[in-house]
Amino acid sequence: MKEKEILINWMEEGMTSIPNVLLKNYRRLQLNETEMMVLLHIYSFSQKGISFPSFEDLSGLMTISSSDCAACVKKMIQKQVITIEQGEQTGYEFYSLTPLWNKIAALFESDARGESLQQAMTEEKDLYSLFEEEFGRPLSAIECETLALWIDQDQHDPAVIKAALREAVLSMKLNFRYIDRILFEWKKQGIKTVEQAREQGRKFRKPANTEQVSRSENAVPFYNWLEQ
Repeated sequence: MKEKEILINWMEEGMTSIPNVLLKNYRRLQLNETEMMVLLHIYSFSQKGISFPSFEDLSGLMTISSSDCAACVKKMIQKQVITIEQGEQTGYEFYSLTPLWNKIAALFESDARGESLQQAMTEEKDLYSLFEEEFGRPLSAIECETLALWIDQDQHDPAVIKAALREAVLSMKLNFRYIDRILFEWKKQGIKTVEQAREQGRKFRKPANTEQVSRSENAVPFYNWLEQ
């Protein structure tokens, strides 16, 4: 056979594009290597328009028997990785890989939730450390509970809580009651971001007139949130 004919036959065989997410996550789907190869051959057949290859077709490309292929397919159906569907118009059966893609998508969602939870735990830990640093002492049990309530019950963003702590420091009112009042007022006014909180703080810390500035050049003006 000439090289040109070999090349043409090679190209006509086509190529199978295997998603990297499948290669990276098949173990997490509890698939072994044999099941994975059967799955890849089913996927390859589907890309060629053959939606329901026989066990003989599959085993002919592998080193296992058709009965072993059948056992692998049965296990993958039990693991809800593939299903056998029936076409509404044609009535012919076909392998559906939709459960496989749904499972991989669920893994991504789970990973994303895990990363978010880890980030939230890190932010919460940093928040406690920051409060203890500013207060110059370990937080009491009641203060820790209050801080947890701000996060879990009141749904305040840790960054906004840090901004409220900063306001308390600048106003020289470093206590939890004052910070709680700041957060209450911000929530009532719809303040949800650090930028909004800082703008609100700058507005209320701004001296009423230039005479006040000249009278207290070295003082830090503050807004008494407890008087709201």
